[in-house]
Formats: sequence, C-alpha cells, structure tokens
Amino acid sequence: MKKGFLGLLALFMVALLAISACAPTKPPTEVVKIGVIGPMTFIQGEQHWYGAVMARDEINQAGGIKVGDVVRPIELVKADSNEMLSVPDAAAAMERAIMVDNVDFLVGGFRTEGVFAMQDIAADNEKIFMGCGASHPELCMKVAQDYDRYKYWFRVTPINANYLGQVNFLLFGTVAFIVKQGLGIEKPKVAVMMEKAVAAEPLVQAAHALAPKLGVEIVGDWRPSPTATAVTAELSAIKASGASIILTYFSGPVGIPYAKRWGELKIPAASVGINVEAQKKGFWEATEGEGNYELTMNMYARVKQTDKSIPFFDEFVKGTGEFPTYNAGTYDAIYILKDAIERAGTLDSNALVPELEKTDYLGAAGRIVFMGEGTPTPHDVTWGPEYVTGLGTQWQDGELNCVWPI
Repeated sequence: MKKGFLGLLALFMVALLAISACAPTKPPTEVVKIGVIGPMTFIQGEQHWYGAVMARDEINQAGGIKVGDVVRPIELVKADSNEMLSVPDAAAAMERAIMVDNVDFLVGGFRTEGVFAMQDIAADNEKIFMGCGASHPELCMKVAQDYDRYKYWFRVTPINANYLGQVNFLLFGTVAFIVKQGLGIEKPKVAVMMEKAVAAEPLVQAAHALAPKLGVEIVGDWRPSPTATAVTAELSAIKASGASIILTYFSGPVGIPYAKRWGELKIPAASVGINVEAQKKGFWEATEGEGNYELTMNMYARVKQTDKSIPFFDEFVKGTGEFPTYNAGTYDAIYILKDAIERAGTLDSNALVPELEKTDYLGAAGRIVFMGEGTPTPHDVTWGPEYVTGLGTQWQDGELNCVWPI
C-alpha cells in the first residue's frame, strides 16, 4: 500500500507540473529603460543617480510614461563609467549599458575626455544620450559637423565651457572690483589654479585674454590633477606670489584638499571660480570649516529660478541629505525625455530627436531650450536671461548662500 500511495503521489505531482506549465503566464511589464552613466564612486556619479532616482520615483508614482496607448514605468540601470580615472572604462560601461543591459536612453556623463568616447558609442548605436556633466563646446559642435551621426546627443547641464567662462568671469570681475575698492589695490595679482583637464583649457586661455581688460595681473598658472589629494606646493607658491585672488576650476575631488589647505595656510587671497565639491552639503565638514568664503559657480541653490527650483532643492535634500550639484540635472533630463516620448508616442530615437529639439521646459535650474541647427553648438542648453544662467554661491560660516545674481 505504501508503494501504491507513493506512486499516486508522484503522478499527482507530475499532473500539477503539467497544469502549471500549460497555465497562461502574465507577460512582463513593458518599461522605459534608462541608463544612468557616471563615475559612481565619486560625488558626481552619485548625484547623477540621485537626480535620476528622484525623477523616476515621481514619474512612476504618477503612473509612468505614456508611450502611444501604453503607460510604462521607468526602470533605471546604473552604469559606473569610472571616467574620472579611465577613458577606456567609460567606453566599456557605455557599450555594456547598450549591448548587455539594452537601455533605451542614457543620461549622465561627467568628464569631457570620457564623454567624447561615450558620445561616439551612443551615436553609432543611435541611442539618445542626455549629457549632465561635461561642458566642452566640441561635444555639441560635433552635432553641427555631422548631424546625422551625432543628433542623438543633447546637453542638459551644465552650460558649455564658453558660457561657464562668462559666468565665471562675471563672478571674478565682481571680486576684482571689491578687492580694488576694499583693499585699495590698483592692479590685483591673480593666481590661476585650474585642474589639468580638457574642459579647463578654454577657461585658462580666457583668463589670460581678459586679465588686461579687468585691470589685473596674472602671476602664474597652477594645474593640479583633478584627483590630486595634496596641493600644498601649489598653494605655498601662490601665497609667496602675493596674489590677492585665486581663480579656480575644479570639477574633481581636488576641490576639497584645495579649499582645506587654502584655509589652513591662511592665504590672503579671495578664492573664486568653479569648485564642484563646494556645491555639495558635505563640503563644510570635509574642509573642517577651512573652506569658509569659497565662492563657486553653481546650478542650484535654495532660490527661485523657476517655480520648481525650491521644491526640487528641498525634496532632494530630504531624500539624500545632500545639496544637488549640477550633475543632478539627470532629474530634468528624464522629465524632458518623458515629454518628448509622450509627444512622439514612441521610443524610437530618430522620431524623438525632432521632439527633443522642440523642448521648452521649465526645469529646476531654469528654462531649458536647446540651441538649433544653425548655431555653432546645436543641442546645447541655451544660456542667458530667461533661460539657464547659473548662480554664484559662497560658503559663509557653515551656510551655502547665493550671492549672484543679486
């Protein structure tokens, strides 16, 4: 009887398996898959991810993206480009996101050298790539030079290096005026300290070209690595030079040791320019307060650039414990993609390009309109009054305050 029972049990199990195999299965949910690519072990990549997650959660909670007659949720794929340290790694990460993870679109990218390689791979695979970090004008000049190949590239943030330079020199000019008036120095001495990176080259050249017009004297250029952990030699030389102003460009982690040592050495020179590390909330603690009065260009602050600016800033801080840096522009990038997809009713890149070109979107950093084909840098974010201008923010006794425009 025992053997008979076991035999019946076996037959019963086989029957259950057969029934299960024949039962209809629920089709997988169709998604919009977006790759978020950046240096994920650095604050820049983390901010790419934070901004994208915030947009994903808001859009999915509202139902998703309407693609034709179907509403699809967003699925994010994290791609660590390691571009801060390796261009080949950045290219490999882009290929993996497209070929293995099968993403529909990509947002992110940080270091210009790495983004050049990523841009080529996205173009070859006809994948829309929304840049949220690299500033070199040539990335958009490629769209003008070979539209059919590079039309899939759009820059959301930051404004390109030429416009960054204009904002930078507006801030620099303001500081130079204050130094002249406040200290009675007729021709202030200026030290140019900018990381050795492709995006910094136009700024170094512009500094030398504009110095005579601004009535200042450049005493030297110092070009540390973006990932340098010690800059004592450079800052000691700047202190000995008698400079009253240090003009900066730091997109990498060197911005922390720079600001900390600047304070520790008590260099009697105002620091002004671009320091991405000074855009984040943890800057004050990381420099142990020595970065007091560091003045940096920024894309976000708790000020009203549009109706979305302060709500975005507050929600970002609430969700991450950090201030948004410009790399968090992935938030706006995903909303811009959503709008274009819903207008086009498809995920097809070639159909989406003309819709993206029509973008007129009020984002957290300003009104985003892409420059057209007849401009030197098509698909670049438009800079200027009523569009995206950028901000000047300064650390003042533990608080990051907006000081420009005023």
